[in-house]
Amino acid sequence: MDVPAKPWPTGLSEQCEPLVRRVLAPNASPYTFTGTQTYLVGAGSAVAVIDPGPADTGVPGHADTNGAGHVEAILEAVGSASIAAILCTHTHRDHSPAAAVLKERTGAPIIGCVPLALSDDGPRADTAFDPDYAPDRVLADGERLTGDGWTIEAVATPGHTSNHLCYAVIESGALFTGDHVMAWSTSVVSPPDGDMRAYMASLQKLHDRDDRIYYPAHGPAVTKPRQLVRGMLGHRRSREAQVLRLLDHGPLRITDMVPRMYKGLDPRLTGAAGRSVLAHLIDLQNRGRVANEGETWSLG
Repeated sequence: MDVPAKPWPTGLSEQCEPLVRRVLAPNASPYTFTGTQTYLVGAGSAVAVIDPGPADTGVPGHADTNGAGHVEAILEAVGSASIAAILCTHTHRDHSPAAAVLKERTGAPIIGCVPLALSDDGPRADTAFDPDYAPDRVLADGERLTGDGWTIEAVATPGHTSNHLCYAVIESGALFTGDHVMAWSTSVVSPPDGDMRAYMASLQKLHDRDDRIYYPAHGPAVTKPRQLVRGMLGHRRSREAQVLRLLDHGPLRITDMVPRMYKGLDPRLTGAAGRSVLAHLIDLQNRGRVANEGETWSLG
């Protein structure tokens, strides 16, 4: 999906509900939509910051690393309150690099997902991992963090990345879904770290919960969460069926499959689509449904 012609305002504190505000980073791109949304949880003397976003580092002008002025915008939104915790859903470069800067400026601890740094096995279409992410405390699935009028619970949702966490606010029923569930696009599942079977299991896990609203890191809030997740599960099953139908006609490479599966796809997203097709193929291979010889895949 293209970035909107009129991007959402960056650097402003927007009230989403009594316990939640958001500040949009200036890193709009075909992969980040309007940019990374940093959320502030709490209305009292201490707040939690979720997904502080990109830092003003990396490749100059690169959308996924452009965090110019974003830490300052977060601090302005925090105002006279203190930051009790800096939480990251995962460690892609558009989510976690500003955590270190924010910690340096405020002394607040970095809490949440485990660190992750991987060598890639091919061209990436999503953002690279943040190799400098260093949490002071890692949260396990179901572990809680309390602050002034709020309680945040970690919900492990591996798939997009192996270290992905969502965060639930117990008092309000809100769930911060990072890149796991977004209304504007499906999540890229990019091997070797991205895992389609884990992703599907995590979607089912969220579908079985009763969260009131989702706040994703990119795009609008999701006001009918279970309906969206049910559709996402069906969409992924349809993609798997497409793969099997195509291979039923003979061996193919991923580069042959993508244009047949994704009609009218923005050429800039071809690589991302190919990575998700690869994730489906690996899952099917692990279940004995397909096999490969080099870059060519066939029914098993």
